[in-house]
Amino acid sequence: MDLRHLRCFIALAEELHFTRAAERLHIEQSPLSRAIKELEADLRVRLFERNPRGTRLTWAGQVFQKDVRRILLAVEQATANARAAASGFRGTLRIALSDGVVPRRLSELLARCRLEEPEVEIRLFEVPLSQQVRGLRNDLYDAGFARSDESGSGLVARPVWKDPLLVVLPARHPLLAFRAIPLDKVMQYPLVLCHPETCEGRHRQIKRIFRSSGFDPTIAEYVASNDVMLALVAAGYGLGLACHAQIIAYHRSEVVTRRLAGESPILTTYLLRPEADAYAQLDRFIARTVGDSQANGSDCTE
Repeated sequence: MDLRHLRCFIALAEELHFTRAAERLHIEQSPLSRAIKELEADLRVRLFERNPRGTRLTWAGQVFQKDVRRILLAVEQATANARAAASGFRGTLRIALSDGVVPRRLSELLARCRLEEPEVEIRLFEVPLSQQVRGLRNDLYDAGFARSDESGSGLVARPVWKDPLLVVLPARHPLLAFRAIPLDKVMQYPLVLCHPETCEGRHRQIKRIFRSSGFDPTIAEYVASNDVMLALVAAGYGLGLACHAQIIAYHRSEVVTRRLAGESPILTTYLLRPEADAYAQLDRFIARTVGDSQANGSDCTE
């Protein structure tokens, strides 16, 4: 078994089609079939079921797929670390991003890190929250940003950024008569919200706001990005909800934002890290993150 076998396995496990997997790997179908047979022979396990209706993973194949993904990611990280060291870097921080972390916050933090510690490479991984949590526990990431503090045992969640939640409306909408819109008025219209799987932490926080207010909203669409949300709101599909720091990065004349009446709900971004003591480079990264939150007036304390 070698890395070639594992890469062939992952391609077929994700495509579940020999021709497409071979095209993705830029090889002929016969070498792919041979690699899969050799891998199954080495493992003494059947990884795929093949029949006239198609190809699918066996249960053993599904379990193997999760472990192989971790192996290949570790190999990629080792390769990147070696190349970074050869280029003059003296360390690497692996930072996971989930739930649509605010671009402006992130760019300001990264710029400060490059200025103060240019010899440390920062590698970013955009992953779902569940994958971030697993990666932090399995030493695939050093820290991560997410909109959830429900990380479970073995991890520490520190609130670092807070942003008010705004209503996003089409440029011509009756609720624009309000300077600050009551939440019960917003709930009279369908909503375009972040998808529970793509933005798991943000979805939890918004759902918590609805629950505490006693509302059960009508969902027009779930989306995976702010771009799509803004497009659907502009097209009249429904109203959106997003934090101020996310919306200011977009300049669209077709949509308008309004704050909510009363005490504005807040979305919190958390820095997640393993519970074990952080090493010096990670300590300094955390200190910069906390310092930036204080400088930007979004100080969060544990």
